[in-house]
Amino acid sequence: MPPVFAGHGHVTFLGAGPGDPGLLTLRAVEALAGADVLIAEPDVLDVVRDHARAGVSTPELPVVDEASAAAGVPVLRDAANLVMEAARGGRRVVRAVTGDPGLDGDAGTEMLACAAAGIPFEVVPGVATAVGVPAYAGVPLRDRQGTDVRFVDARTADDRCWAEVGASDGTVVVSTTLDAVAAAAGELVAAGRKPDTPLTVTVAGTTTRQRTWNATLGTIAQVFKQGKILPSPEGHRPVIAVVGERSAPAQRDQLSWFESKPLFGWRVLVPRTKEQAASLSDQLRSYGAVPHEVPTIAVEPPRTPQQMERAVKGLVTGRYEWIAFTSVNAVKAVREKFEEYGLDARAFAGIKVAAVGEQTAAALVDFGVKPDLVPSGEQSAAGLLEDWPPYDPVFDPIDRVFLPRADIATETLVAGLIELGWEVDDVTAYRTVRASPPPAETREAIKGGGFDAVLFTSSSTVRNLVGIAGKPHNVTVIACIGPATAKTAEEHGLRVDVLSPEPSVHKLAEALAEFGTRRREAALEAGDPVTRPSERRPGARRRRTT
Repeated sequence: MPPVFAGHGHVTFLGAGPGDPGLLTLRAVEALAGADVLIAEPDVLDVVRDHARAGVSTPELPVVDEASAAAGVPVLRDAANLVMEAARGGRRVVRAVTGDPGLDGDAGTEMLACAAAGIPFEVVPGVATAVGVPAYAGVPLRDRQGTDVRFVDARTADDRCWAEVGASDGTVVVSTTLDAVAAAAGELVAAGRKPDTPLTVTVAGTTTRQRTWNATLGTIAQVFKQGKILPSPEGHRPVIAVVGERSAPAQRDQLSWFESKPLFGWRVLVPRTKEQAASLSDQLRSYGAVPHEVPTIAVEPPRTPQQMERAVKGLVTGRYEWIAFTSVNAVKAVREKFEEYGLDARAFAGIKVAAVGEQTAAALVDFGVKPDLVPSGEQSAAGLLEDWPPYDPVFDPIDRVFLPRADIATETLVAGLIELGWEVDDVTAYRTVRASPPPAETREAIKGGGFDAVLFTSSSTVRNLVGIAGKPHNVTVIACIGPATAKTAEEHGLRVDVLSPEPSVHKLAEALAEFGTRRREAALEAGDPVTRPSERRPGARRRRTT
């Protein structure tokens, strides 16, 4: 936590990195958690906001239009005033900037303003854009020979600056915009750099929108023109250009670790609730994908809660030998009833607990309950029955099982337990209903081919997604968790491209990543550009690489 000064607030100037939320430092996360006021540049607001506490004030920075900029309106002074006003009120202020406060932007001006006003502040360094972006592009800036590295901001560089870097044979890292790259290259050539000096240009660095082009100082304008990169309404986007032998294409082909991830830039539809999809979405991000969670079902309490209330009371009075959870929602329903009655996990003492699926087991552990039985094979009702012991009156003092589940659950588990000699209280713990349709933009992306893949984790997710949003476009890769789900998808006219080898959401994501790897390798072997599935739809702009 920042130090406390009597009668004053405190300002933390914080580097949020180039864009990847994973590049925030531990100290940055700590400072954000203690902030009363968060003042962030628009480009990094989403990166830092998730780490701030609920209710943190997030005043917007003033936006200066072109007319105001031409008139010389000092936006930085306005930002400094916003920061100091909050600090004078005795609050802890975090001023988050893109990259690093000492290298990116002009945070130093705001620090000087705080110093002049007697407002205490600290600096939390971040990953500088000019350093982080080349690392993600696979472009080392130095090697064992210790080549000089020069950093140039093309927007403020004067003739003397260009002359100095032009006369050097070191690596030059140029911060500029997409439509000004060719002009910066021309400045370097005019200052003495050879036209055949290798050059890499990266836009949206460290994010899943990242793209990198290889060229030379003399060919970059032609590369952009032939690739239809420019002219473009996005020409104002900031880029990092690296000039020198360290950006040679042959070297980058071996070191481009980020853009060569198996699902890099793929928009993947995950038709599950945010809570259910959390770990799956994290896994997809590790493959370079951009997960988009769309709930297809909504969970509601049972219409008649009395049955559930009697069963929970029976747990406490010793009515059951076993309780079996077949879903995370069942755990949640029982937990909510426990909390309603002032109970906690100790009420499970003396009762054996079974769980189907790793996420169901994890939900129980989070509740403070370690399952006694999890299927050793298939994570399903059938798999649970394979391992469930038959009732034995000698070893089992009670012959009854509490089964809290959904209103639409199948009878497989109940029938199997009865066959093993158990009595079953089959209780509706929650109802599943079709979720509300997603926003129009999402529905259009589903039907129009805006998603690269969709993961179906059950037959109901197929039926519900098609029902609330329409059928995915035929360019979208369809991945299914098992044969039954695949059959339902095919019945709805979908082509199944990926089938999980096991009924596990994580194995399903892994299978999709393997599909993406094979697809990428086939394109490279054929000499074709690596594109996403959504770029194959009519009217989609194909991504070109050089």
